[in-house]
Amino acid sequence: MNDQYWYQHAIFYEVSVQSFYDSNGDGIGDLAGLTEKLDYVKALGVDCLWLIPFFESPMRDGGYDISDYRKVNPAFGSIEDFKNLVAEAHKRNLRVVIDLVMNHTSDQHPWFQAARKDRNSPYHAYYVWSDSDQVYRDARIIFLDSEKSNWAWNEETHEYYWHRFYTHQPDLNYDNPAVLQEMLGIVDFWLALGIDGFRVDAVPYLIEREGTNCENLPETHSILKKLRAFVDENFPGRVLLCEANQWPRDVVKYLGNGDEFQMAFNFPLMPRIFMALKKVDSSPIRWAMEQMPAIPAICQWGTFLRNHDELTLEMVTEEERQFMWAEYAHDHRQRLNLGIRRRLAPLLDNDQERIELAFSLLFSLPGTPFLYYGDELGMGDNIELFDRNGLRTPMQWDGGINAGFSTARKTVEPVIDSLDFPVLKVNAATAEADSHSLWHTIRKMIDLRRANPELGSPEFDWVECNDPRAAVFVRDADGQGVIAVHNLSRDSLHIKFAVSADEVKSVKDLFTGRSFEVEAGALTIDLLSSQFLWLKYSLK
Repeated sequence: MNDQYWYQHAIFYEVSVQSFYDSNGDGIGDLAGLTEKLDYVKALGVDCLWLIPFFESPMRDGGYDISDYRKVNPAFGSIEDFKNLVAEAHKRNLRVVIDLVMNHTSDQHPWFQAARKDRNSPYHAYYVWSDSDQVYRDARIIFLDSEKSNWAWNEETHEYYWHRFYTHQPDLNYDNPAVLQEMLGIVDFWLALGIDGFRVDAVPYLIEREGTNCENLPETHSILKKLRAFVDENFPGRVLLCEANQWPRDVVKYLGNGDEFQMAFNFPLMPRIFMALKKVDSSPIRWAMEQMPAIPAICQWGTFLRNHDELTLEMVTEEERQFMWAEYAHDHRQRLNLGIRRRLAPLLDNDQERIELAFSLLFSLPGTPFLYYGDELGMGDNIELFDRNGLRTPMQWDGGINAGFSTARKTVEPVIDSLDFPVLKVNAATAEADSHSLWHTIRKMIDLRRANPELGSPEFDWVECNDPRAAVFVRDADGQGVIAVHNLSRDSLHIKFAVSADEVKSVKDLFTGRSFEVEAGALTIDLLSSQFLWLKYSLK
Protein backbone atom coordinates (compact mmCIF):
# COMPACT_ATOMS: atom_id res chain seq x y z
CA MET A 1 0.00 0.00 0.00
CA ASN A 2 2.88 2.36 -0.77
CA ASP A 3 1.66 3.67 -4.13
CA GLN A 4 1.65 7.46 -3.68
CA TYR A 5 -0.93 7.95 -6.44
CA TRP A 6 -3.15 5.00 -5.54
CA TYR A 7 -6.28 7.15 -5.76
CA GLN A 8 -5.88 7.58 -9.53
CA HIS A 9 -6.73 3.94 -10.24
CA ALA A 10 -8.71 2.93 -7.15
CA ILE A 11 -12.37 2.04 -6.69
CA PHE A 12 -14.07 3.76 -3.72
CA TYR A 13 -17.04 2.38 -1.78
CA GLU A 14 -19.16 4.84 0.21
CA VAL A 15 -20.63 3.57 3.48
CA SER A 16 -22.98 4.96 6.09
CA VAL A 17 -21.80 3.37 9.35
CA GLN A 18 -25.25 3.55 10.96
CA SER A 19 -26.81 1.76 7.98
CA PHE A 20 -24.29 -0.99 7.21
CA TYR A 21 -24.37 -3.63 9.97
CA ASP A 22 -25.51 -3.67 13.58
CA SER A 23 -23.18 -5.77 15.72
CA ASN A 24 -24.86 -5.32 19.10
CA GLY A 25 -28.57 -5.59 18.35
CA ASP A 26 -29.60 -2.03 19.15
CA GLY A 27 -30.96 -1.38 15.67
CA ILE A 28 -28.15 0.98 14.66
CA GLY A 29 -25.19 0.10 12.48
CA ASP A 30 -21.80 0.56 14.11
CA LEU A 31 -18.06 0.51 13.52
CA ALA A 32 -17.72 -3.02 14.90
CA GLY A 33 -20.40 -4.17 12.48
CA LEU A 34 -18.64 -2.56 9.54
CA THR A 35 -15.43 -4.27 10.62
CA GLU A 36 -17.24 -7.63 10.61
CA LYS A 37 -18.30 -7.02 7.00
CA LEU A 38 -14.91 -6.00 5.58
CA ASP A 39 -14.52 -9.35 3.85
CA TYR A 40 -17.66 -8.60 1.86
CA VAL A 41 -16.25 -5.23 0.83
CA LYS A 42 -12.96 -6.87 -0.14
CA ALA A 43 -14.76 -9.58 -2.12
CA LEU A 44 -16.51 -6.93 -4.21
CA GLY A 45 -13.07 -5.79 -5.28
CA VAL A 46 -13.00 -2.16 -4.14
CA ASP A 47 -9.86 -0.48 -2.82
CA CYS A 48 -11.03 2.19 -0.41
CA LEU A 49 -13.87 2.81 2.05
CA TRP A 50 -15.29 6.30 2.33
CA LEU A 51 -17.20 6.74 5.58
CA ILE A 52 -19.72 9.54 5.88
CA PRO A 53 -19.63 11.24 9.32
CA PHE A 54 -19.71 9.00 12.37
CA PHE A 55 -18.73 11.70 14.87
CA GLU A 56 -20.67 12.90 17.89
CA SER A 57 -23.74 14.65 16.50
CA PRO A 58 -27.43 15.38 17.13
CA MET A 59 -27.93 13.57 13.78
CA ARG A 60 -30.29 16.18 12.37
CA ASP A 61 -28.43 16.02 9.03
CA GLY A 62 -27.10 12.49 8.82
CA GLY A 63 -24.08 13.35 10.96
CA TYR A 64 -22.98 16.36 8.93
CA ASP A 65 -24.01 18.41 11.95
CA ILE A 66 -21.00 17.68 14.17
CA SER A 67 -20.96 18.50 17.88
CA ASP A 68 -17.49 17.05 18.59
CA TYR A 69 -14.95 16.37 15.84
CA ARG A 70 -12.74 14.16 17.99
CA LYS A 71 -15.41 11.83 19.37
CA VAL A 72 -17.23 8.92 17.81
CA ASN A 73 -21.01 9.01 18.12
CA PRO A 74 -21.56 6.56 21.03
CA ALA A 75 -24.30 4.85 19.04
CA PHE A 76 -21.62 3.82 16.50
CA GLY A 77 -18.93 2.71 18.96
CA SER A 78 -15.70 4.16 20.27
CA ILE A 79 -12.33 5.44 19.13
CA GLU A 80 -10.95 1.97 19.87
CA ASP A 81 -13.57 0.50 17.52
CA PHE A 82 -12.46 2.95 14.85
CA LYS A 83 -8.78 2.09 15.33
CA ASN A 84 -9.65 -1.58 14.97
CA LEU A 85 -11.64 -0.89 11.80
CA VAL A 86 -8.68 0.90 10.20
CA ALA A 87 -6.26 -1.83 11.25
CA GLU A 88 -8.49 -4.61 9.90
CA ALA A 89 -9.12 -2.71 6.67
CA HIS A 90 -5.40 -2.23 6.13
CA LYS A 91 -4.80 -5.96 6.72
CA ARG A 92 -7.04 -6.52 3.71
CA ASN A 93 -5.30 -3.80 1.64
CA LEU A 94 -8.39 -1.63 1.97
CA ARG A 95 -7.83 2.05 2.59
CA VAL A 96 -10.10 4.26 4.70
CA VAL A 97 -11.12 7.85 3.90
CA ILE A 98 -13.47 9.81 6.17
CA ASP A 99 -15.43 13.03 5.87
CA LEU A 100 -14.01 16.35 7.04
CA VAL A 101 -16.80 18.90 7.53
CA MET A 102 -14.91 22.19 7.51
CA ASN A 103 -17.65 24.64 6.62
CA HIS A 104 -19.93 24.39 9.64
CA THR A 105 -20.65 22.72 12.96
CA SER A 106 -23.83 21.70 14.74
CA ASP A 107 -25.44 24.42 16.81
CA GLN A 108 -24.90 21.96 19.68
CA HIS A 109 -21.11 22.15 19.34
CA PRO A 110 -19.54 23.66 22.51
CA TRP A 111 -17.93 26.35 20.35
CA PHE A 112 -21.31 27.60 19.16
CA GLN A 113 -22.97 27.14 22.52
CA ALA A 114 -20.39 29.52 23.99
CA ALA A 115 -20.49 31.83 20.96
CA ARG A 116 -24.24 32.35 20.98
CA LYS A 117 -24.36 33.31 24.67
CA ASP A 118 -21.76 36.07 24.75
CA ARG A 119 -20.37 38.44 22.11
CA ASN A 120 -17.21 38.69 24.19
CA SER A 121 -16.55 34.95 24.18
CA PRO A 122 -13.43 33.98 22.17
CA TYR A 123 -15.64 31.41 20.45
CA HIS A 124 -17.99 34.13 19.18
CA ALA A 125 -15.36 34.92 16.56
CA TYR A 126 -15.39 31.27 15.44
CA TYR A 127 -18.65 31.99 13.59
CA VAL A 128 -20.00 34.61 11.16
CA TRP A 129 -22.30 37.27 12.67
CA SER A 130 -24.16 40.36 11.55
CA ASP A 131 -26.54 42.92 13.02
CA SER A 132 -28.43 42.77 9.72
CA ASP A 133 -29.77 39.89 7.64
CA GLN A 134 -29.28 41.92 4.46
CA VAL A 135 -25.55 41.19 4.17
CA TYR A 136 -24.24 38.79 1.48
CA ARG A 137 -27.55 38.93 -0.37
CA ASP A 138 -25.94 37.65 -3.58
CA ALA A 139 -25.34 34.24 -1.97
CA ARG A 140 -27.88 31.67 -3.08
CA ILE A 141 -29.87 29.54 -0.64
CA ILE A 142 -28.79 25.91 -1.11
CA PHE A 143 -31.55 24.11 0.81
CA LEU A 144 -34.43 25.86 -0.94
CA ASP A 145 -37.05 23.47 0.36
CA SER A 146 -36.38 24.18 4.02
CA GLU A 147 -34.49 27.48 4.39
CA LYS A 148 -35.71 30.97 3.47
CA SER A 149 -32.51 32.80 4.39
CA ASN A 150 -28.81 32.17 5.00
CA TRP A 151 -29.12 34.15 8.23
CA ALA A 152 -30.71 33.02 11.51
CA TRP A 153 -31.55 35.16 14.52
CA ASN A 154 -29.75 34.55 17.81
CA GLU A 155 -31.81 35.92 20.69
CA GLU A 156 -29.06 35.79 23.32
CA THR A 157 -26.76 38.26 21.53
CA HIS A 158 -29.42 39.99 19.41
CA GLU A 159 -27.72 39.38 16.07
CA TYR A 160 -27.80 37.03 13.13
CA TYR A 161 -25.49 34.10 12.40
CA TRP A 162 -24.62 32.82 8.92
CA HIS A 163 -25.45 29.30 7.68
CA ARG A 164 -25.19 28.04 4.09
CA PHE A 165 -27.08 24.86 4.92
CA TYR A 166 -29.58 24.19 7.71
CA THR A 167 -30.27 26.75 10.43
CA HIS A 168 -28.85 24.30 12.96
CA GLN A 169 -25.50 24.28 11.09
CA PRO A 170 -23.78 27.65 11.71
CA ASP A 171 -20.86 28.39 9.38
CA LEU A 172 -17.36 28.66 10.77
CA ASN A 173 -15.44 31.92 10.32
CA TYR A 174 -12.21 31.24 8.44
CA ASP A 175 -11.30 34.93 8.56
CA ASN A 176 -10.33 34.03 12.12
CA PRO A 177 -6.96 32.17 11.95
CA ALA A 178 -7.84 30.29 15.14
CA VAL A 179 -10.55 28.38 13.26
CA LEU A 180 -8.11 26.96 10.71
CA GLN A 181 -5.74 26.01 13.52
CA GLU A 182 -8.57 24.15 15.23
CA MET A 183 -9.36 22.33 12.00
CA LEU A 184 -5.72 21.39 11.40
CA GLY A 185 -5.64 19.92 14.88
CA ILE A 186 -8.67 17.79 14.00
CA VAL A 187 -6.99 16.71 10.76
CA ASP A 188 -3.87 15.76 12.71
CA PHE A 189 -5.94 13.74 15.20
CA TRP A 190 -7.57 11.50 12.60
CA LEU A 191 -4.60 11.11 10.29
CA ALA A 192 -2.53 10.03 13.29
CA LEU A 193 -5.05 7.19 13.76
CA GLY A 194 -4.01 5.84 10.36
CA ILE A 195 -6.70 6.94 7.93
CA ASP A 196 -5.71 7.41 4.31
CA GLY A 197 -7.29 10.79 3.73
CA PHE A 198 -10.39 12.96 3.80
CA ARG A 199 -13.30 13.74 1.56
CA VAL A 200 -13.69 17.43 2.43
CA ASP A 201 -17.31 18.56 2.49
CA ALA A 202 -18.75 21.73 0.95
CA VAL A 203 -15.45 23.49 0.28
CA PRO A 204 -16.66 26.39 -1.93
CA TYR A 205 -18.39 28.17 0.96
CA LEU A 206 -15.62 28.72 3.53
CA ILE A 207 -15.33 32.50 3.01
CA GLU A 208 -17.91 35.27 2.62
CA ARG A 209 -17.41 38.63 0.91
CA GLU A 210 -19.94 41.38 0.23
CA GLY A 211 -20.75 41.86 -3.45
CA THR A 212 -19.98 38.22 -4.33
CA ASN A 213 -21.98 35.00 -4.32
CA CYS A 214 -19.73 33.83 -1.47
CA GLU A 215 -18.50 30.81 -3.43
CA ASN A 216 -15.07 29.87 -4.84
CA LEU A 217 -13.39 32.98 -3.43
CA PRO A 218 -9.59 33.36 -3.60
CA GLU A 219 -9.34 33.38 0.18
CA THR A 220 -11.03 29.97 0.23
CA HIS A 221 -8.29 28.55 -1.97
CA SER A 222 -5.65 30.08 0.29
CA ILE A 223 -7.12 28.23 3.28
CA LEU A 224 -7.27 24.93 1.40
CA LYS A 225 -3.68 25.21 0.21
CA LYS A 226 -2.66 25.55 3.85
CA LEU A 227 -4.64 22.41 4.63
CA ARG A 228 -2.86 20.48 1.86
CA ALA A 229 0.56 21.77 2.93
CA PHE A 230 -0.12 20.64 6.49
CA VAL A 231 -1.14 17.16 5.35
CA ASP A 232 1.82 16.78 2.96
CA GLU A 233 4.31 17.90 5.59
CA ASN A 234 3.01 15.73 8.40
CA PHE A 235 1.32 12.81 6.63
CA PRO A 236 2.73 12.41 3.10
CA GLY A 237 0.81 10.10 0.79
CA ARG A 238 -2.62 10.85 2.23
CA VAL A 239 -5.35 12.02 -0.14
CA LEU A 240 -7.68 15.02 -0.03
CA LEU A 241 -10.87 14.79 -2.07
CA CYS A 242 -12.86 17.92 -2.80
CA GLU A 243 -16.64 18.10 -2.76
CA ALA A 244 -17.39 21.21 -4.82
CA ASN A 245 -20.69 21.05 -6.67
CA GLN A 246 -19.62 23.63 -9.22
CA TRP A 247 -18.91 24.03 -12.92
CA PRO A 248 -15.62 22.46 -14.14
CA ARG A 249 -13.93 25.84 -14.62
CA ASP A 250 -14.40 26.49 -10.91
CA VAL A 251 -13.81 22.94 -9.66
CA VAL A 252 -10.45 22.64 -11.41
CA LYS A 253 -9.16 25.55 -9.33
CA TYR A 254 -9.48 23.35 -6.25
CA LEU A 255 -6.76 21.14 -7.69
CA GLY A 256 -4.48 24.16 -8.01
CA ASN A 257 -1.12 23.23 -9.45
CA GLY A 258 -1.35 19.91 -7.71
CA ASP A 259 -0.95 21.74 -4.40
CA GLU A 260 -4.57 21.89 -3.23
CA PHE A 261 -6.74 18.75 -3.60
CA GLN A 262 -5.59 15.60 -5.36
CA MET A 263 -9.16 14.71 -6.31
CA ALA A 264 -12.43 16.46 -7.10
CA PHE A 265 -15.86 15.05 -7.88
CA ASN A 266 -17.09 15.40 -11.46
CA PHE A 267 -20.56 16.73 -10.67
CA PRO A 268 -21.55 17.89 -14.19
CA LEU A 269 -20.98 14.44 -15.71
CA MET A 270 -23.23 12.50 -13.33
CA PRO A 271 -26.67 13.91 -14.29
CA ARG A 272 -25.74 13.79 -17.96
CA ILE A 273 -25.23 10.03 -17.81
CA PHE A 274 -28.86 9.77 -16.69
CA MET A 275 -29.87 12.34 -19.29
CA ALA A 276 -28.18 10.35 -22.06
CA LEU A 277 -29.87 7.13 -20.96
CA LYS A 278 -33.33 8.73 -21.00
CA LYS A 279 -32.81 10.73 -24.20
CA VAL A 280 -31.14 7.73 -25.85
CA ASP A 281 -28.49 10.11 -27.12
CA SER A 282 -24.79 10.23 -26.32
CA SER A 283 -24.50 14.01 -26.74
CA PRO A 284 -25.05 14.94 -23.04
CA ILE A 285 -22.10 12.76 -22.01
CA ARG A 286 -20.04 14.08 -24.87
CA TRP A 287 -20.86 17.67 -23.88
CA ALA A 288 -19.87 17.01 -20.26
CA MET A 289 -16.55 15.50 -21.28
CA GLU A 290 -15.82 18.44 -23.58
CA GLN A 291 -16.20 20.80 -20.61
CA MET A 292 -13.56 19.04 -18.53
CA PRO A 293 -10.37 21.11 -18.33
CA ALA A 294 -6.90 19.62 -18.13
CA ILE A 295 -5.82 18.76 -14.60
CA PRO A 296 -2.39 18.31 -12.98
CA ALA A 297 -0.77 14.93 -13.64
CA ILE A 298 -1.00 13.88 -9.98
CA CYS A 299 -4.74 14.67 -9.78
CA GLN A 300 -7.87 12.75 -10.64
CA TRP A 301 -11.61 13.24 -11.06
CA GLY A 302 -14.00 11.28 -8.86
CA THR A 303 -16.95 9.87 -10.83
CA PHE A 304 -20.19 8.47 -9.45
CA LEU A 305 -23.76 7.55 -10.26
CA ARG A 306 -25.33 7.97 -6.83
CA ASN A 307 -24.35 8.81 -3.26
CA HIS A 308 -25.91 9.68 0.11
CA ASP A 309 -27.29 13.02 -1.13
CA GLU A 310 -29.98 13.81 -3.66
CA LEU A 311 -29.08 13.42 -7.32
CA THR A 312 -28.08 17.04 -7.67
CA LEU A 313 -29.29 19.07 -10.65
CA GLU A 314 -27.38 22.24 -9.85
CA MET A 315 -24.97 21.75 -12.74
CA VAL A 316 -27.62 21.60 -15.49
CA THR A 317 -29.67 24.23 -17.29
CA GLU A 318 -33.23 24.98 -16.19
CA GLU A 319 -34.55 23.17 -19.28
CA GLU A 320 -32.41 20.12 -18.48
CA ARG A 321 -33.53 20.22 -14.84
CA GLN A 322 -37.18 20.18 -15.86
CA PHE A 323 -36.46 17.26 -18.21
CA MET A 324 -34.75 15.29 -15.45
CA TRP A 325 -37.53 15.94 -12.97
CA ALA A 326 -40.17 14.95 -15.52
CA GLU A 327 -38.37 11.74 -16.48
CA TYR A 328 -36.92 10.60 -13.16
CA ALA A 329 -39.13 12.19 -10.47
CA HIS A 330 -42.75 11.88 -11.59
CA ASP A 331 -43.83 12.05 -7.95
CA HIS A 332 -43.01 15.51 -6.62
CA ARG A 333 -42.06 13.93 -3.28
CA GLN A 334 -39.05 12.45 -5.06
CA ARG A 335 -37.71 15.98 -5.63
CA LEU A 336 -35.57 17.72 -3.05
CA ASN A 337 -34.02 21.18 -3.34
CA LEU A 338 -32.48 21.16 -6.83
CA GLY A 339 -32.31 17.39 -7.10
CA ILE A 340 -33.92 13.97 -6.89
CA ARG A 341 -33.89 11.82 -3.78
CA ARG A 342 -33.85 8.36 -5.30
CA ARG A 343 -31.42 5.46 -5.41
CA LEU A 344 -29.89 4.08 -8.58
CA ALA A 345 -32.10 1.02 -9.15
CA PRO A 346 -35.43 2.88 -8.78
CA LEU A 347 -34.13 5.65 -11.05
CA LEU A 348 -33.45 3.09 -13.77
CA ASP A 349 -36.79 1.29 -13.36
CA ASN A 350 -35.16 -1.63 -11.57
CA ASP A 351 -33.95 -2.82 -14.99
CA GLN A 352 -30.72 -4.77 -14.53
CA GLU A 353 -29.65 -4.26 -18.16
CA ARG A 354 -29.93 -0.47 -17.81
CA ILE A 355 -28.24 -0.45 -14.41
CA GLU A 356 -25.33 -2.48 -15.79
CA LEU A 357 -25.12 -0.13 -18.77
CA ALA A 358 -24.84 2.84 -16.38
CA PHE A 359 -22.11 1.09 -14.41
CA SER A 360 -20.23 0.30 -17.62
CA LEU A 361 -20.21 4.01 -18.44
CA LEU A 362 -19.03 4.81 -14.92
CA PHE A 363 -16.17 2.30 -15.03
CA SER A 364 -15.00 3.08 -18.56
CA LEU A 365 -15.15 6.90 -18.54
CA PRO A 366 -12.15 8.80 -17.12
CA GLY A 367 -11.97 9.23 -13.36
CA THR A 368 -11.93 7.17 -10.19
CA PRO A 369 -15.32 5.46 -9.70
CA PHE A 370 -17.25 5.74 -6.43
CA LEU A 371 -19.92 3.17 -5.54
CA TYR A 372 -22.66 3.77 -2.99
CA TYR A 373 -23.34 0.90 -0.61
CA GLY A 374 -26.27 -1.25 -1.68
CA ASP A 375 -26.28 -0.07 -5.28
CA GLU A 376 -24.31 -3.20 -6.18
CA LEU A 377 -27.40 -5.14 -5.01
CA GLY A 378 -29.97 -2.91 -6.73
CA MET A 379 -31.46 -1.72 -3.43
CA GLY A 380 -34.61 0.39 -3.44
CA ASP A 381 -35.47 3.60 -1.62
CA ASN A 382 -38.26 5.01 0.54
CA ILE A 383 -39.55 8.52 -0.19
CA GLU A 384 -41.79 8.36 2.87
CA LEU A 385 -38.73 8.93 5.06
CA PHE A 386 -37.52 12.41 5.98
CA ASP A 387 -35.16 14.34 3.73
CA ARG A 388 -32.54 12.00 2.22
CA ASN A 389 -32.98 9.23 4.80
CA GLY A 390 -34.79 7.13 2.22
CA LEU A 391 -31.44 6.69 0.44
CA ARG A 392 -29.68 5.64 3.65
CA THR A 393 -31.69 2.61 4.70
CA PRO A 394 -30.08 -0.54 6.17
CA MET A 395 -27.81 -2.64 4.01
CA GLN A 396 -29.57 -5.86 3.05
CA TRP A 397 -27.46 -8.90 3.90
CA ASP A 398 -29.95 -11.77 3.60
CA GLY A 399 -33.64 -12.54 3.37
CA GLY A 400 -34.15 -12.88 7.11
CA ILE A 401 -35.42 -10.51 9.79
CA ASN A 402 -34.35 -6.92 9.07
CA ALA A 403 -32.52 -8.29 6.01
CA GLY A 404 -29.80 -9.56 8.34
CA PHE A 405 -28.86 -6.01 9.28
CA SER A 406 -29.92 -6.22 12.93
CA THR A 407 -31.62 -8.46 15.47
CA ALA A 408 -33.45 -5.47 16.98
CA ARG A 409 -37.21 -5.01 16.77
CA LYS A 410 -36.74 -1.51 15.34
CA THR A 411 -33.90 -0.39 13.09
CA VAL A 412 -32.47 3.08 12.49
CA GLU A 413 -34.59 3.25 9.33
CA PRO A 414 -36.95 0.55 8.06
CA VAL A 415 -35.52 -2.02 5.67
CA ILE A 416 -36.74 -1.72 2.06
CA ASP A 417 -39.12 -4.62 1.40
CA SER A 418 -41.61 -3.81 -1.32
CA LEU A 419 -43.28 -5.45 -4.29
CA ASP A 420 -40.62 -4.12 -6.65
CA PHE A 421 -37.74 -4.58 -4.22
CA PRO A 422 -38.48 -7.69 -2.12
CA VAL A 423 -35.85 -8.30 0.51
CA LEU A 424 -35.87 -12.04 -0.26
CA LYS A 425 -34.44 -11.19 -3.67
CA VAL A 426 -32.50 -7.97 -3.02
CA ASN A 427 -29.78 -8.96 -0.57
CA ALA A 428 -26.08 -9.72 -0.53
CA ALA A 429 -26.37 -13.46 0.09
CA THR A 430 -28.68 -13.96 -2.89
CA ALA A 431 -26.54 -11.71 -5.10
CA GLU A 432 -23.29 -13.46 -4.28
CA ALA A 433 -24.86 -16.87 -4.91
CA ASP A 434 -26.22 -15.89 -8.35
CA SER A 435 -23.48 -15.69 -10.97
CA HIS A 436 -25.77 -13.59 -13.20
CA SER A 437 -26.53 -10.97 -10.55
CA LEU A 438 -25.72 -7.29 -10.74
CA TRP A 439 -23.18 -7.84 -7.94
CA HIS A 440 -21.17 -10.25 -10.08
CA THR A 441 -21.31 -7.96 -13.10
CA ILE A 442 -19.93 -5.07 -11.05
CA ARG A 443 -17.27 -7.27 -9.54
CA LYS A 444 -16.20 -8.33 -13.04
CA MET A 445 -16.06 -4.71 -14.19
CA ILE A 446 -13.84 -3.87 -11.21
CA ASP A 447 -11.55 -6.83 -11.97
CA LEU A 448 -11.30 -5.88 -15.65
CA ARG A 449 -10.61 -2.25 -14.84
CA ARG A 450 -7.79 -3.28 -12.51
CA ALA A 451 -6.33 -5.64 -15.12
CA ASN A 452 -6.46 -2.96 -17.84
CA PRO A 453 -4.78 0.15 -16.41
CA GLU A 454 -5.61 2.27 -19.46
CA LEU A 455 -9.13 2.49 -18.00
CA GLY A 456 -7.63 4.39 -15.07
CA SER A 457 -5.54 6.71 -17.23
CA PRO A 458 -6.52 10.28 -18.11
CA GLU A 459 -6.39 9.51 -21.83
CA PHE A 460 -9.77 9.80 -23.52
CA ASP A 461 -10.95 10.31 -27.09
CA TRP A 462 -14.50 10.33 -28.39
CA VAL A 463 -15.04 8.13 -31.45
CA GLU A 464 -17.29 9.41 -34.22
CA CYS A 465 -20.05 6.91 -34.82
CA ASN A 466 -22.84 6.71 -37.39
CA ASP A 467 -25.54 6.56 -34.70
CA PRO A 468 -25.91 9.04 -31.79
CA ARG A 469 -27.67 6.32 -29.79
CA ALA A 470 -24.25 4.73 -29.28
CA ALA A 471 -21.56 6.17 -27.01
CA VAL A 472 -18.13 5.09 -28.27
CA PHE A 473 -14.81 6.27 -26.86
CA VAL A 474 -11.19 5.14 -26.57
CA ARG A 475 -9.07 4.79 -23.43
CA ASP A 476 -5.39 4.38 -24.35
CA ALA A 477 -2.15 4.21 -22.41
CA ASP A 478 1.33 2.89 -23.24
CA GLY A 479 0.23 1.11 -26.40
CA GLN A 480 -2.68 -0.66 -24.74
CA GLY A 481 -6.21 0.47 -25.37
CA VAL A 482 -9.89 -0.20 -24.79
CA ILE A 483 -12.66 0.99 -27.09
CA ALA A 484 -15.77 1.29 -24.93
CA VAL A 485 -19.00 0.83 -26.90
CA HIS A 486 -22.43 1.48 -25.34
CA ASN A 487 -25.86 1.07 -26.87
CA LEU A 488 -27.92 3.67 -25.01
CA SER A 489 -31.15 2.46 -26.59
CA ARG A 490 -33.40 -0.53 -26.03
CA ASP A 491 -33.25 -1.26 -29.77
CA SER A 492 -30.68 -3.26 -31.68
CA LEU A 493 -28.12 -1.06 -33.41
CA HIS A 494 -25.89 -1.56 -36.44
CA ILE A 495 -22.93 0.77 -35.94
CA LYS A 496 -19.72 1.51 -37.78
CA PHE A 497 -16.76 3.61 -36.68
CA ALA A 498 -13.14 4.15 -37.66
CA VAL A 499 -10.24 2.66 -35.74
CA SER A 500 -7.50 5.25 -35.94
CA ALA A 501 -4.50 3.02 -35.28
CA ASP A 502 -3.43 1.23 -38.48
CA GLU A 503 -1.72 -1.51 -36.45
CA VAL A 504 -5.02 -2.69 -34.96
CA LYS A 505 -6.36 -5.61 -37.00
CA SER A 506 -8.75 -7.06 -34.43
CA VAL A 507 -10.20 -6.33 -31.02
CA LYS A 508 -11.54 -8.62 -28.29
CA ASP A 509 -14.41 -7.92 -25.90
CA LEU A 510 -13.10 -8.18 -22.35
CA PHE A 511 -16.46 -9.45 -21.06
CA THR A 512 -17.16 -12.28 -23.48
CA GLY A 513 -13.85 -12.93 -25.23
CA ARG A 514 -15.50 -12.43 -28.61
CA SER A 515 -13.22 -11.02 -31.32
CA PHE A 516 -14.12 -8.43 -33.95
CA GLU A 517 -12.08 -7.91 -37.13
CA VAL A 518 -11.05 -4.44 -38.25
CA GLU A 519 -11.75 -4.09 -41.97
CA ALA A 520 -10.50 -1.14 -44.03
CA GLY A 521 -9.68 0.71 -40.82
CA ALA A 522 -13.19 0.40 -39.39
CA LEU A 523 -15.26 -1.75 -37.06
CA THR A 524 -18.81 -2.79 -37.87
CA ILE A 525 -20.76 -4.13 -34.92
CA ASP A 526 -24.32 -5.24 -34.25
CA LEU A 527 -25.38 -4.32 -30.72
CA LEU A 528 -28.25 -5.78 -28.75
CA SER A 529 -30.53 -3.67 -26.56
CA SER A 530 -28.52 -1.81 -23.88
CA GLN A 531 -25.42 -3.83 -24.77
CA PHE A 532 -21.93 -2.63 -23.92
CA LEU A 533 -18.51 -3.87 -25.04
CA TRP A 534 -14.99 -3.15 -23.80
CA LEU A 535 -12.90 -3.88 -26.90
CA LYS A 536 -9.24 -4.47 -26.07
CA TYR A 537 -6.41 -3.85 -28.51
CA SER A 538 -2.64 -3.67 -28.31
CA LEU A 539 -0.12 -1.76 -30.40
CA LYS A 540 2.81 -3.66 -28.89
